[in-house]
Amino acid sequence: MSAPCAKFDRLQPFSPVLKHTTERNKIQKTDDGPFWTSCGNSSNLDPWQCRGNALKKKSSQTDVRMRGFSRRETVDAAWRWLDQQTAPLPAESVPLGDAVGRVLIGAIESPIDVPAFERSMMDGFAVQAADTEGASAYNRLPLSVIGQVLPGQSPDTAVASGQTVRIMTGAPLPPGADAVLPVEHVEVTDQRIDALADVSPGKHVGHRGEDISAGASVLPAGRRLRPQDIGVLSSIGVSQVSVVRRPRVRIVVTGNELLPPGSTPVGCRIADANGPMLAGLIHRDGGQAINPGIVQDEPDQVLEALRSDADVIVVSGGSSVGQEDYAPALLAEHGELAIHGIAMRPSSPTGMGVLDQRLVFLLPGNPVSCLCAYDFFAGRTIRILAGRRADWPYPRVTLPLRRKLVSKVGRLDYARVQTIDGRVEPLAISGAAVLSSTTRADGFVIIPEQSEGFPPDALVEVHLYDIP
Repeated sequence: MSAPCAKFDRLQPFSPVLKHTTERNKIQKTDDGPFWTSCGNSSNLDPWQCRGNALKKKSSQTDVRMRGFSRRETVDAAWRWLDQQTAPLPAESVPLGDAVGRVLIGAIESPIDVPAFERSMMDGFAVQAADTEGASAYNRLPLSVIGQVLPGQSPDTAVASGQTVRIMTGAPLPPGADAVLPVEHVEVTDQRIDALADVSPGKHVGHRGEDISAGASVLPAGRRLRPQDIGVLSSIGVSQVSVVRRPRVRIVVTGNELLPPGSTPVGCRIADANGPMLAGLIHRDGGQAINPGIVQDEPDQVLEALRSDADVIVVSGGSSVGQEDYAPALLAEHGELAIHGIAMRPSSPTGMGVLDQRLVFLLPGNPVSCLCAYDFFAGRTIRILAGRRADWPYPRVTLPLRRKLVSKVGRLDYARVQTIDGRVEPLAISGAAVLSSTTRADGFVIIPEQSEGFPPDALVEVHLYDIP
């Protein structure tokens, strides 16, 4: 008989912010009063030692494992705090072929006309339009063929009245010609053609600068580059593009119960699902995921991971109120734990703060909670850092509910739903560990904190998981 599985608790408390000073002799107040109050009536203690005593006391207050939350912030409050900390990263230059999906730092103007010459838009014959006037199948007008011009070649002869030059699509129009007679409107005999239709001046001719004129604004600053944008930039001679640097995001997956992603579960141990899921989400939002592997639930290992060389730290697991959930207390002790506990379901144990001048997100270990918390908070920040819009990238539709969707005032709910025959079928609000509920779902509905839910047939906004 196998031994019973250990329980891995993943709940998380709110902790006040600790602020540190580097000035040895500066007396600073904490939430519990001035530092010197920890010295009692003794006058023999150095002020710095008094400060150290106060910090030790403060650290014990932030380590609230196995105690639960004293308060929960609203989603809006968390967003406001995040947006105050976040701005797009500086520029980097990347090769044109690597610029799709990146965000332009500055507007781009064209230094040249595109095209830079008059060109044929059809396979046929370059002519003087006046030579074809009145031509038809019953009134054939002969023209002498005096040469040929292909794309990429410069014409070596001019077209006079009564003459023509064979020309291909994209080839430059030879001097003297002002129109192109399509090949289907001629009959070829040896070194001459008979025009079977007439053309007006400029017919089937692409004019210089008709696509892009020199000095014209091509793409604005802040543009997220599409494949067709890359083509346009190539056409005006741009080979390197100045774009917002991609944020480097360190994924810190903690848990002694975890096996590497894709492993077959053994006994009471499970495969890491959050690491690869977070890597995909970070890539979607314009970041560069760094995930060297699972971090054991040991304070020194967790702290080392929190101090990784990255722009953002995203912790999955070990960030709640369980006995081995060290990340919140470590962040409070060594940095700033600004928010811990949010009034939402799932993802209420989410936390966030700053360590070594980089943002740290504490996401729950339960996979649905991890996904939800990432989308609400970490993903928002990564998108802003990458120069993108803060809002979700999910397309939205408004549809009626098939049945009621119940919530609780004072808490925002993330409800997974299906769309069936143009109506919305609720799947789940609870079940934070059931990741497959998100694969069965077509998307999610947000129930705001001031609402008790929606009745049947109410129109709701569905955020669709599928991104076009």
